[in-house]
Amino acid sequence: MILADKIITLRKQLGWSQEELAEKLGISRQSVSKWESGMSIPDLERIVKMSSIFGVSTDYLLKDEVETTVYTETEDDKAIGQTGRVVSIEEANACMSLTEKLAGWMGLAAFICVISPMCLLLFGALGEVGILFTNEKIAEGVGLAVLFILVAIGAAMFIMTGMQLEKYEYMEKEEINLAYGIEGIVEKKKEAHAPAYRKSIALCAVLSIIGVIPMMVAGGLNANDIVMVSCVDVMLFLVAIGASQVVSASTIQDCYNQLLQQEDYTLEKKLAKKKMSPIIVAYWCLITAVYLGVSLTTNQWEYTWIIWPVAALVFVALYGILKAVFDRAKDK
Repeated sequence: MILADKIITLRKQLGWSQEELAEKLGISRQSVSKWESGMSIPDLERIVKMSSIFGVSTDYLLKDEVETTVYTETEDDKAIGQTGRVVSIEEANACMSLTEKLAGWMGLAAFICVISPMCLLLFGALGEVGILFTNEKIAEGVGLAVLFILVAIGAAMFIMTGMQLEKYEYMEKEEINLAYGIEGIVEKKKEAHAPAYRKSIALCAVLSIIGVIPMMVAGGLNANDIVMVSCVDVMLFLVAIGASQVVSASTIQDCYNQLLQQEDYTLEKKLAKKKMSPIIVAYWCLITAVYLGVSLTTNQWEYTWIIWPVAALVFVALYGILKAVFDRAKDK
């Protein structure tokens, strides 16, 4: 149980309101409210006074009932800073609040990027049969322009949100040490967010499966090109909805994991990511060059977008291989 929960429990056991506790401590009700919500932590003088009026020891108030992991310093730990940067309660709360505020915008950016090929595909099909456009080239040109505009908007949104979170980037790359009481607060927030995170993943999976159904039905009925392309657009739209939910929920989840140094942000994984970073950057630069080269050479923009999902699948395999190689090298 963290300090915030202990104050709430002890106050309620005595039947006091926040105002009554605040009066006994000689502070404002807002201060008590902030302590109980985890937005701030009382100073030592207030803790000593609370231990007296609650009839408990200061140790009871100060010590969280959580397991503390002790890390042994190694050469690899030194490479990412074993001393670690101390994160205050104010900084942790500011990081979580900003991330929660920007998560929706990052989800929207993902949605825009995923739907960007929709107009290109649809306009291309309409241009082939002379509907809406006089010829196929004009249709492809307009669709291509819309694609680039949407990608540019999505990329700009990712860049702007990333710039706002840049000051907290060290949490992703370096060892950090949380000030007293923060770990329990973050754990509580992560636990509360867990259902929304799981629902976003389930929704994305369901929408991705449902999105394929119209294509299968249209294929079985030997539908014309316009119907088939419309089905592809429906699939992209549904996948975009799922992707936006996952990106939004994952952004918040990653913030909690960074603060707690859990899952993909343990000290060991931070070091591995630091080693693999140049290879990853080179890989995606190569994929971008291949995509542009193939697309400009063949002028088949409506089909070359498939390079990206294929590249993503290859990246997963490549990442696994690199991780295994680095882990093996570390064990030797």
